[in-house]
Amino acid sequence: MITLYGIPNCDTIKKARRWLEHQQKPYQFIDYREQPLGKEQLQAAIEELGYDKVLNNRSTTYRQLPAADKDQLNASKALQLLLQHPTLIKRPLLHCSLGYRVGFSEASYQQLLEQLA
Repeated sequence: MITLYGIPNCDTIKKARRWLEHQQKPYQFIDYREQPLGKEQLQAAIEELGYDKVLNNRSTTYRQLPAADKDQLNASKALQLLLQHPTLIKRPLLHCSLGYRVGFSEASYQQLLEQLA
């Protein structure tokens, strides 16, 4: 089962959802503002992908953080920020039996579906 985490009004989430639906691939969508990811899930994503891939440092939320929160950023500090501010999670965050992926591109999703088959 594919689980897609994000926020419903995000354009990239909309593209990913449309693509999965067009491929007739079942998935579960979770709005992480309504159902925040747990510490274990975020820790696993950070360990697999790296905090720099999971943390969206181009987001409005990130830009509004105090400098002290952004200084000397590491995996532990990033985890705490992601738990406090779910909108800092890069979108979409996809989880399946093969692990975690961030972002959306048709090529990477197609490759993922082939690996899942």
